[in-house]
Amino acid sequence: MRNTVLACALLLSGPAAAACTAPAPPVAERPEKPPLPQKPACLDAKGGCPGWEAYTYNDQIKAYNLQAQAFRPLAEAYLKKLNAYVKAANDYAQCEVKTLQ
Repeated sequence: MRNTVLACALLLSGPAAAACTAPAPPVAERPEKPPLPQKPACLDAKGGCPGWEAYTYNDQIKAYNLQAQAFRPLAEAYLKKLNAYVKAANDYAQCEVKTLQ
């Protein structure tokens, strides 16, 4: 439906406006940042955590860091696509402005 409306608008607005092509938003899904592990309450306590609880939390943090390393390139790729979309939208807007002059 959206494409049909866009095509009709381009046909009705004349040949000059048909030269401007509206960009399509990025198809890629937004990557989800991994959640931080929950900090044990004993970590902030005066006596600290028992060894096993501290080691468990440390292991969870190490696992989180690995997930964060895997997340980063996905987020950067998504950001690159978003920036390309913003540039294309700006180019489209400039094209439309030029057709009105």
